[in-house]
Order: sequence, then structure tokens, then C-alpha cells
Amino acid sequence: MASSHSWESIDVHLLRVLHVLLTECSVSNAARRLNQSQPAVSTALRRLRDITGDPLLVRSRNGMTPTERGLALLEPVKIALREIETIAVQQVRFSPAQSRRVFNIATPDYLDAALLGEIVGRLRKQAPNSQVAIHSLGPDYDYIRALEVGDLDAVIGNWPQPPEHLRMTPLFEDDVVCLMREGHPLAGRPLGIDEYLAADHLVPNPYAVGQRGVIDLHLARERLKRNVAAFVPYFNLVPYLLLQSDMIFSGPRSFTESFCAHMPLTVVEAPIEFPRMHFYLLWHDRTHLADECRWFREQVVSVARSAAERRPMAANALKAAAGTAARKLATA
Repeated sequence: MASSHSWESIDVHLLRVLHVLLTECSVSNAARRLNQSQPAVSTALRRLRDITGDPLLVRSRNGMTPTERGLALLEPVKIALREIETIAVQQVRFSPAQSRRVFNIATPDYLDAALLGEIVGRLRKQAPNSQVAIHSLGPDYDYIRALEVGDLDAVIGNWPQPPEHLRMTPLFEDDVVCLMREGHPLAGRPLGIDEYLAADHLVPNPYAVGQRGVIDLHLARERLKRNVAAFVPYFNLVPYLLLQSDMIFSGPRSFTESFCAHMPLTVVEAPIEFPRMHFYLLWHDRTHLADECRWFREQVVSVARSAAERRPMAANALKAAAGTAARKLATA
């Protein structure tokens, strides 16, 4: 049983270790996340057990699991750390060059990898001591709760109807095109609507519960149905599946063109006038006024909008090339 005096020896470091341990349920994972050695985290856990008078974490079939006491401490510890962070922010004005903060952002996996690379590059240049953690949005990931509790600082999304209670700013727009292998029977010429609907389609699984994408929503409204041949859980698998079949994939131009530069794939303009995809940045009110979070959002917005300004030139060049190929086929 812990005495009231034992709690007087707890400090911010131990609170952080306790929070990460209860979240990760693994000493080794906690050590990596805290950028500490495993023995150091184990020593901190022993101190925490002495202070609380409880094991906090016990061995289970799948590793370690929190005790009842550990679970009961998780939320109070999270709140305490949040309040301590607020005090620290108020006392010391945020300096990117000195910051050691971990910035957390979630994105769909069809976002252009080059864009993410530019964002990380900007952060490494201006805040070299900070870290950035990119989380993947999926149907099982509650990104709204993650924003509310502080596990995420921002989310990049493109749902036709974003959550109204979250803050939002636009990043860029993108149009829908078709991706296929270079030797595909439909490649190199304009694509008809009937051909498009009858073709074998490779379709991604939804990446958020209750959210339909721009393509599925538009087809449903127009009462059109495409021939879905396969579903894929991760967008980065798309190009490899297309190389081995006559399937086609409909998606944002920035995503598809990034693969055409390195693989024998080609982009064909979609015959259906899909609505443009609107990408935006989302965040919660709890971080709206925080200097470090505001700075982080400014970097993401600046990089994304700058990349979008460069994109139309590449898109126009591709359309011109497609038009030339179509004219050659027509006169052959």
C-alpha cells in the first residue's frame, strides 16, 4: 500500500514514463518511444510500483496488460501531463529551433509520398530537435478521439463531408484519373464511359468508418456501377497489382503520377466528370491556440499549397501527351 508521502517523490519524468508504459503495455516499446534505454525504463517502472504500491503492468498471454489500478491512473496522468504542458508553454515561448516536441499527424495512405517527404524535410530543417510521427488513417482508427485527447495534432483528409466540430483549412484540390499498366488494352487513347464501367476495377477499402469516397459517392448519385474485380487494403499495393493484370484504378492524380515516374504504368483521363477531391487539414479546438501546434500546421499548409501550385504544370503536360497519343492512334 502506497503512503501519501510516496507520491511526493513523483516528477514529470515519471509521469511521462507511466503514461507511455500504460499506453504501450511494453517496456521495450516504451523505451523506443521515449528515446531511452530499456534498463532506464525498467528502473522507472520499479520506482512507480514502489510509489503506487501496485504492479501497474502484469504479464499476460500477449505480453503485458495494465492492472485495474494502472487503468484507473491512465486518464488522470494524461490530464496531469496536459496541464503541465500548458504551464510550460505559457512560461516559455515556442522556438522551433529549440523544440523537442513530437508532432503527430494522420494521413490517408494515398497521399503523395513526395508531399510527406517535403513536410518532414521542412520540419527537420526548421526544428531539427523535434520529431514527427505520421499515423495511417484506417477504418479502426478513431482519429476524432485522437485529436480530442491529444494523441494527434492534425489530420489530413478529403472526405466529402468533414466533421463539423473540428477546425479546418483547405490544402489543395486534385482531380480523379485512371491508372493502369502501360500495355493495358485501354491505355494510350481516350476512355469511354461504357469501357470504364465494364473494365476490371481495383478498389481500395474505406479508410474511415462511415465515410464514402468521392468516386463511390458520385457513382451512386449518378446510378452508375463499375465492375469491381478486387479490393485492396493499402493504396501502396495498387501499382504492383496493376502490373500483373488488366485492372484499372481510379484515384487522385498526384498519387497516380508519382508511380508512373518509376514504374511501367500510365495515366488515362477519367471519362466521367468526377468532382475534384478537396484535401484539407483538420485539428481540434484544444490545440488551436498552442504556439507549437499552430507553427506545425503552418508548415504543413505552406508545403502542401506550394506543391499544389507546381502540380498543374505537370498535369497539363500529361494531358497534352495523352492528346498527342490519341491523335496518332486516330490517324494510324
